[in-house]
Amino acid sequence: MRRAGIVIASTRAATGVYEDRSGPVIADWLADHGFEVIPAAVVPDGPSVGAAVRALLALGPAVIVTSGGTGLSPDDLTPEETLPLLDREVPGIMEAIRRAGAAKTPLAPLSRGHAGTAGRTFIVNLPGSPSGVMDGLTVLDPLIGHICDQAEGAKDGAEHNHGGTGHGH
Repeated sequence: MRRAGIVIASTRAATGVYEDRSGPVIADWLADHGFEVIPAAVVPDGPSVGAAVRALLALGPAVIVTSGGTGLSPDDLTPEETLPLLDREVPGIMEAIRRAGAAKTPLAPLSRGHAGTAGRTFIVNLPGSPSGVMDGLTVLDPLIGHICDQAEGAKDGAEHNHGGTGHGH
């Protein structure tokens, strides 16, 4: 069974000012997609996010989903903490997530998150709000299995079916 980790970047949730509402949404989605979910790390915005992602990477999960810290506030540093860890970016995923969010709120394009791979681990930065998380997970729904297969080194058609699309990568 593939494993997945979650990092919630929220100073207020990390200090108990309010309860994290996005982590459980992500955990349920991951479990519904067959992942063994590593308990979420709820950390303050800033460098703690990078430390939490690095700690998860050491466990070798197939997926790490971050939520929060992708906006324009001075302490919103999730993208800056994630980017140096990525070996390869997958910008189309974030473009699709922002496009999906923009259909609901004019603020979606302000999300600065990244998506890509660090070794064989797929990492994606989602917004902090539960609705922004759902927009991102909806985009990932038809992709996550294929993303993991590809990151693990599967060749097209060898381990999974593309539904006859005949596309290559």
